[in-house]
Amino acid sequence: MHAKTGDWLLVHGRTVGHGDHVVEIIEVLGSNGEPPFRVRAEDGHETIMWPGPDCVVQHTRTVRTHTTA
Repeated sequence: MHAKTGDWLLVHGRTVGHGDHVVEIIEVLGSNGEPPFRVRAEDGHETIMWPGPDCVVQHTRTVRTHTTA
């Protein structure tokens, strides 16, 4: 998985009732665009992530967040 600052990370929901969400990659901490990534959620929360197989890098923001009621 390779990314650059400004890319978006789509995190697929893993349990019933929890939809996908999108976070912005604000810093790439690994070498050559590899994880870990410092990310920012839409609510402003920042954290460091090592994305798993349930994540996809979006080089432009083409995916919107959605929730399941």
